[in-house]
Amino acid sequence: MDPLFIGLFAIAALLVLLAAGLHVGVAMAVVALAGTYATVGLPFMLTTAESLPYALATDFTFVVIPMFILMGAITACTGVTAELYNAAHKWTGGLRGGLYYATTLASGAFGAISGSTVVSAALFTQIALPEMRRYGYSVALSAGCICAAGTFAALIPPSVAMVIYALLVNQSVGALLMAGLLPGLLTIGVYLVGIRILLHLRKDAAPYEVQRYTLSEKLDSLRGTWATILLAVIVMGGIYSGIMFPSTAGAAGAAGALLIGVLRGRLSGKAFLTALRDAVIMTAALFTIIIGGLLLSRFLLISGFISSVSSFTSATGLTVPVFLFGIVVLYVVLGAFLDGLSMMVMTIPFVHPVAMNLGVDPIWFGVIVIKLIEIGAITPPVGLNLFAVVGASNGTVRASSLFGGITPFLIMEIVTLALLIAFPSITLFLPNQMF
Repeated sequence: MDPLFIGLFAIAALLVLLAAGLHVGVAMAVVALAGTYATVGLPFMLTTAESLPYALATDFTFVVIPMFILMGAITACTGVTAELYNAAHKWTGGLRGGLYYATTLASGAFGAISGSTVVSAALFTQIALPEMRRYGYSVALSAGCICAAGTFAALIPPSVAMVIYALLVNQSVGALLMAGLLPGLLTIGVYLVGIRILLHLRKDAAPYEVQRYTLSEKLDSLRGTWATILLAVIVMGGIYSGIMFPSTAGAAGAAGALLIGVLRGRLSGKAFLTALRDAVIMTAALFTIIIGGLLLSRFLLISGFISSVSSFTSATGLTVPVFLFGIVVLYVVLGAFLDGLSMMVMTIPFVHPVAMNLGVDPIWFGVIVIKLIEIGAITPPVGLNLFAVVGASNGTVRASSLFGGITPFLIMEIVTLALLIAFPSITLFLPNQMF
């Protein structure tokens, strides 16, 4: 049987299983093992099923994932989010729509100590949305701003998505983490400009009355942000300087978050156990997806599908712009129905080899993929961040209104994506300085 047909049949079978409601990690594993059995036989399939998950679970490199998740879970329990929002609110209170700016800035800062976009969106829904409603902001646009700003955690290190991508394609975790920093800051900048334009176009977006705070109040609000700054310096500074490996930086960040929470008296034993449980559950779910994705990747490799796709793209004269356009369309469509990490793990096995065959820089391509995952997380109807905001709002935000409120921020994301594609140096500057 033609390898190209085998791969396409496997992808179709995977989509059917997903439509039937099977967990994405399990679905990928089922397709991969069945395909391996059909192509190379039972002994190789059993060996793969036994050795690959064990090798993954015992690989020290993957320690960075639970460490980053634990750091974010602990900081979420210690009131850091509220302190960041309060400080941002004080400094932007004199501007019309100041709470939009505050949410954007505070979400960006929280992204530097948490790698989860869903956690960020849920926390800021509980903190920022009541304030926005109290001051008469548009509920739909407020929820849209919170939902979209939560995606900053996918780019700004420590990013779990970046780590998973690096491990899937065998690239430097440290280089990819640092590659996301400037694109993350660029995204924040585009949001700030976009919000200013939105306020000009939408008179109902925010009230014209503003709250002004004294310089003393602004400076006093910064006292609570030292924990965020310290953790960001430990993680990003350690990785960028080369003093720490990413796994070491993750462990240091988690230990630092634990120590800060204890010293400030904000982390009870119950809260720590809750954070630990949440981190374990999330880690297990992610590893299930990663194992399924690696099994699928190995099947596509041994079946000849990857080499056939590479040969096909070479024969058809596929160019980089056309390939990138196809990738954007693929991820935007899939992002409306699948969560970002599952989508990435599913597609990277056959998308990444094509990109490398075309001479695309793997670090830059990784950031583009993560940016597309961000867009997928806020794309109706099933973007994960959309559900996180609706669920955390306790009934004050309806999905139908959120779909309208997220539209301006989707446009801002597309503008940022276009800038990153047009100017690869934005992404590659920091990684190049590291080496």
